[in-house]
Amino acid sequence: MGTHETVDAVVIGAGFGGIYAMHKLVNELGLTTVGFDRAGGPGGTWYWNRYPGALSDSESYVYQYSFDKDLYQDTIWKNTYLTQPEILSYLEGVVDRFDLRRHFRFNMGVSAQRFDEEANQWVLTTDDGATIRATYVINAVGLLAAINMPDIPGRDDFQGRLVHTAAWPEDLDVTGQRVAVIGTGSTGQQVVTALGPQVDALSVFVRTPQYSVPVGLRPMREGEVEDTHQRYEQMWDEIKKSALAFGIDEVERSIFDSTEEERERIFQQAWDQGGGFRFMFSTFGDLATDEEANRLAGDFIRRKIAETVKDPETARKIMPEGLHARRPLCDNGFYETFNLPHVEPVNIKETPIERITPEGILTSDGVLREFDVIVFATGFDAVDGNYRRMNLTGRDGVGISEHWAENPTSYLGVTTPGFPNWFMVLGPKGPFTNLPTSIEVQVEWIAGAVDHARREGIERLEPTEESEQEWSETCRELAKDSLFGRVDSWIFGANVPGKKRSVLFYLGGLANYRQRMAQEAQSGYSGLTSSVSVDA
Repeated sequence: MGTHETVDAVVIGAGFGGIYAMHKLVNELGLTTVGFDRAGGPGGTWYWNRYPGALSDSESYVYQYSFDKDLYQDTIWKNTYLTQPEILSYLEGVVDRFDLRRHFRFNMGVSAQRFDEEANQWVLTTDDGATIRATYVINAVGLLAAINMPDIPGRDDFQGRLVHTAAWPEDLDVTGQRVAVIGTGSTGQQVVTALGPQVDALSVFVRTPQYSVPVGLRPMREGEVEDTHQRYEQMWDEIKKSALAFGIDEVERSIFDSTEEERERIFQQAWDQGGGFRFMFSTFGDLATDEEANRLAGDFIRRKIAETVKDPETARKIMPEGLHARRPLCDNGFYETFNLPHVEPVNIKETPIERITPEGILTSDGVLREFDVIVFATGFDAVDGNYRRMNLTGRDGVGISEHWAENPTSYLGVTTPGFPNWFMVLGPKGPFTNLPTSIEVQVEWIAGAVDHARREGIERLEPTEESEQEWSETCRELAKDSLFGRVDSWIFGANVPGKKRSVLFYLGGLANYRQRMAQEAQSGYSGLTSSVSVDA
């Protein structure tokens, strides 16, 4: 189309982060702002991930915004956890409640971002060829958005339906079908559990069995939601002063201060109540830091799997080993699904996939399993993957992939040197917590920085190299103290072949993160360098 437009700010993405960023910029700062998203409407991750069984693993009362008391108290949830349709409906309601829809352009992405050094503006090109100039860019492109699709030989030869869980077709009905699911992380476990009772045959291809505990999904009891509404101020104050923001008790007691009987009782209580983060952080304070403590927790889960899965050989193929130090998972009947007679696990460390054929999947033992549908539940190139796929150029013609050649870096998870007035929501080295709460903290800081720049006449605002290096070192040191750093997982970028392993998160907890963000703001953004307009 070739049209041109100039605005104060652009927001890329319309999930939790993009919606809140738009609200802050438009409704509070009064900036002329336009948002873009390739989706057909708001929702972000929850727009695209429509696979059967999609469920939040944060409890309903914390998996939502806290910034507006009336919004929170007007929100009713039916169960302890929210399904994908419920989350999508909630976000659509927030967009309309705050009159944000007219500021977003859906079915339209940003194909390029380039910083114009003479004009101190970002020049953005949209998918239809239009050009937009903006002083500020807020990238809310999602933590888990860049699909990781393994390059298995013969993938394009398959004559049935081949889908990724993050792009689930609306017209796909698997009832009575022969289905393969590749991957058993959080998404894989959810989709296997949902598909098991529906399909005629289900083969689950497992590379690395993972520890999982029951989610604890149940209807809300009478008065529970109302009680939560009444505790709004106190509850959110406590949550934001916690490390994880999951609304769970974060205990400090050591597992070694308990008898074997006490350990079993505490683990069983967490198992019965449900929740992956609750099991890891509300039972004992050293499961994520002490190898022996972690082993004892893993032993408990393995015993539960052996008790649940009736066939010992089936249980062996899906039995996790080693450290329980990936993102804590929870499920709504994953292990029970393998008791169905038409569900089988295929351990691909024992019998690797050789290729996909027109009929199905051939493994190294010579077995060809025929399928109507192959589902890739293989996750994402998390955190920095979306940015690396962008045509994104900062100062001095440096692209983001060149800037992050060694590893993805940032200052406080929201900004990086060489990219003035350019911000990220859930960027590299942000906090490892319940996401909506972290998103609010980051968006509020970004809005504060933008407001500061405008009031002070600052044309460019970006972190110093020293600030970013210091923050990166802080994140690396914290990772050394955690067992999470000793396991290959998406948290460290280890799930994508060829991707360099690096620390992608700040593991110091939300309370400490909020304190650091507040200190930076109160210091007049001393970790950032700025250039002031001569007209200021």
